[in-house]
Amino acid sequence: MNPRLARVLLVSFGAAAAADLVSLAADFDPGHTLAKPLLMPLLAAHAAARGGPRLLIAALLFGWGGDTLLLLDAEPAFLAGMASFAAGHVCYLALFKSTPRARGAWLAGAYGIALVATVTLLWPGLPAELRLPVAGYSLLLTAMAYGATRLGPVAGVGGALFMLSDTLIATGVADWPQLPRPDFWIMLTYVAAQFLLVNGVLGTLGARSAPRAAYGGMRSTTP
Repeated sequence: MNPRLARVLLVSFGAAAAADLVSLAADFDPGHTLAKPLLMPLLAAHAAARGGPRLLIAALLFGWGGDTLLLLDAEPAFLAGMASFAAGHVCYLALFKSTPRARGAWLAGAYGIALVATVTLLWPGLPAELRLPVAGYSLLLTAMAYGATRLGPVAGVGGALFMLSDTLIATGVADWPQLPRPDFWIMLTYVAAQFLLVNGVLGTLGARSAPRAAYGGMRSTTP
C-alpha cells in the first residue's frame, strides 16, 4: 500500500470528475471527450495504491473500456461498450461472492421487481436489435447491484446508483422524455457509483484484514 500515492490519485480522479461534469453542464464536448477516459484509470490506480484486489481493478478497467466505446456515436460501439461494462459486472460479482454477509430475501425480491418493471417498461421503445442485449445486461447489472449490498451500505448505494445511471442511458435509447443535460446526470450517478463501490470494497477488505494483522502481530511477540 502507498497512502501518499493513493491520495494524489484520488485528488486527480476528483479533478477529472469535476472537469467532466462541468464540461457536460456547459455543453463543452471537447472537455468531456478528454476527461471521461481518465476517470476509471485514475480510480483503478487509486484502488491499486490502496492494495485493492485484482478483480476490483479489472472491473474498473472494463468500465474504462465501456466509457471509451460509448464516446463513439454508433450502435456497434454501444453494444461493445455494454459488453465491456458487463465484463466489469462479472468481476464485481466474483468479488462480492468472497464476502460472507448475506441479505434478506425481501431485498432480492425488491431488486427482482425493479428489474422486471424496468425491462417491461423500456421494451416497447427499444430498437428490436437491442431488446435482448439490454434485457440480458439489465439482469447482470441487477445481480451486481444486489451483490454489492453484501458489503454494506456504501457499496450497496454504489450498486443502486450504477443501476440508476444505466437506466437513464436506456431511457434515452428508448426515446423517453429526458431531463435537461441528461449526460450530466448519467455521469454524475456513474462516477458516484464507481467511487462508492471502490470504497465499499476497500473498506470491507480493510475491516476483515485488520483483525488478522493484529493477530499476526501478537503471534510475532509470543515467546
